[in-house]
Amino acid sequence: MQTEILDINDVSLKLSKRIIMNGGAVAFPTETVYGLGANAFDNAAVENIFKIKGRPNDNPLIVHVHKDYDISSLVSYVPDYAKTRAENVWPGPLTMVYNSKCTVSKAVSCGLNTLAVRIPSHQGAQKFLKYLNLPIAAPSANISKHVSPTSAEHVFNDLNGKIELILQGGKCCGGIESTVLDCTGDFPVILRSGLITREMIEKVVGRCGLYEFKEGCAARSPGMKYKHYSPNCKTMLFSFKDLNYALKEYEKQKRLGEKVKLLCDEATAKICGTAEYLSLGNTEAEAASNLYQKLREGENCATLIIAVAPEKQDGIMTGVMNRLIKACGNEK
Repeated sequence: MQTEILDINDVSLKLSKRIIMNGGAVAFPTETVYGLGANAFDNAAVENIFKIKGRPNDNPLIVHVHKDYDISSLVSYVPDYAKTRAENVWPGPLTMVYNSKCTVSKAVSCGLNTLAVRIPSHQGAQKFLKYLNLPIAAPSANISKHVSPTSAEHVFNDLNGKIELILQGGKCCGGIESTVLDCTGDFPVILRSGLITREMIEKVVGRCGLYEFKEGCAARSPGMKYKHYSPNCKTMLFSFKDLNYALKEYEKQKRLGEKVKLLCDEATAKICGTAEYLSLGNTEAEAASNLYQKLREGENCATLIIAVAPEKQDGIMTGVMNRLIKACGNEK
């Protein structure tokens, strides 16, 4: 199979619809990462997504719809706090989990009676979803457990020959996956942290919980189980307070012949002297936007990435830390 990267226009949208309606998958941009989309009503098409990625079949997917899509056809009840949050954020990097009407393929939610729904703000994604006018089930468009893709080229590097079409939407500005919010209870609970923070949600709707996944439980959201976001090289992760140990390890590994890069924000890099580093930038938003790109850069130029956690770890950095831990392991 030949994989094409095409700009989003009438020709590529027509081709994408043909592929989707024939049970295939199309990679498309969002403001967070690129998604690998298939018709959520088509059970074989959804199951094929898992095969293309090599994704475990107990890891739920998110359904993406355009901003005018009637989600009441997919979910049974939307609480008032979720309506308030949706009005404030959608379209945007927030996924909300509702009780499902079970109208889409059971494979989407991996047997759960809930459905995760998202309305991305990326203009290209909106054109694609509006043209299809279907709920599109989509995980990130990469090989399972590899670093999530934030450009069409990242998708091509992982899925060349596995899918027909990648819709070109440029670099994803958000950089880490959407916040996932469970809206099936009396108050919202964050299942996965992202660009929409707990503080932002509490400011609008009041109380907001934070779910802690326990081994052996069914995954209620993507990104809970398994190792994720991992570069194809060795990794280590140090806390900011252990920066000196990270620098000693950096020098030790260089002496042992490793090609080593530090992964850190600019404030940390200034303390590190002459050490070669991959910069996450100066701000929380830049760290989120740059994380996956720098992990992919690192796997191409290093045999070992030593990540140093940011000093600030609340807000958006909660989501960044979640990805760093899953990509590089627990802090040393």
